[in-house]
Amino acid sequence: MFRFASPLLFVLLIPLLVAAWRVYRRSITKAYLFSPTHSMGSMRRSWRIALTGTLPFLTLIGMALSIIALARPQTILSITKQTQDVIAVQMVVDVSGSMKALDLSDMKPNGEILRPKTRLDVVKAMFERFVDSRPDDLIGLVTFGGFATTRCPLTTDHDVLRHVLSGVHLPKANEIIDDEEMLTAIGDGLATGAARMRESESKSRIMVLLSDGESNTGIIEPADAVRAASELGIKVYTIGVGSTGTANVMQKDRFGRDVLATMRVELDEEELKMIAAQTGGRYFNVRDEDGLKAALEDIDSLEKTTIEREHFHHYDERFPYFLIPGLALIVFGTGLNMLTCRRLL
Repeated sequence: MFRFASPLLFVLLIPLLVAAWRVYRRSITKAYLFSPTHSMGSMRRSWRIALTGTLPFLTLIGMALSIIALARPQTILSITKQTQDVIAVQMVVDVSGSMKALDLSDMKPNGEILRPKTRLDVVKAMFERFVDSRPDDLIGLVTFGGFATTRCPLTTDHDVLRHVLSGVHLPKANEIIDDEEMLTAIGDGLATGAARMRESESKSRIMVLLSDGESNTGIIEPADAVRAASELGIKVYTIGVGSTGTANVMQKDRFGRDVLATMRVELDEEELKMIAAQTGGRYFNVRDEDGLKAALEDIDSLEKTTIEREHFHHYDERFPYFLIPGLALIVFGTGLNMLTCRRLL
């Protein structure tokens, strides 16, 4: 089986064709007036005139071969087709200001923080374990604070997904463009996740919402986003993070040092339970050690979609067969053209 790994590069042939047209449409711009042509005798075509028409053609052919080489022609030696049962999972992660609370940190018996961990740190760790447990599923990532952002579309390339997840962080004081970035727009996050799953072919489509659950901004109300998800047949599993009350946070003092401060945090479990109930999902709290395990078991019971994927294990690169003669023709044609005709083409 033969293929081109980068067929889009064939668009470079368009300017090459334009260049060829410009070269061979040249009209005669200089001539000598000589009336008694019968006295000139027979005129033979000189080798210099012959090369004038041939050398540009060699250069253009060399450029065409080089473009073919750039498109990476390959001979595929082996293909394996595999069928897999998959579920489409859209992770919707809260990155609002309240997610910097340290109430889930490891504590000493006297209440001193042993190892500071923000709520977002815990969520990211949970997300990574979730991805590790779903090696075949289509998983995407949407984050939201004051507005929602698609970080990664539904994909089976989980290495890319982990890389994207590692870059998710809470806005720092000098990065905040608008105070609204620190708020929580759950409705926008759910609506964005539902929109990204609309075209999924999987029979089972779910969203996993990880948040502290207090919606206080956004264009779309959570209730409207829930109705949209229900109409699309998307189940939403909600996971509440943290607690209600006061929590320690790490802040910078006037000298730029990290110091502990306190902030008011809210875990709106009722809203998270409502979202899960109205879409047929379930609510869990991350402080429950069995919560994530129960969620994964519940997800495993969903109807899976069988899809077939092709895996290309071995292929032979054929670009040298085009690149080497192409470069040789370019060098030969251009160099000889400059020596004989004093021009590139």
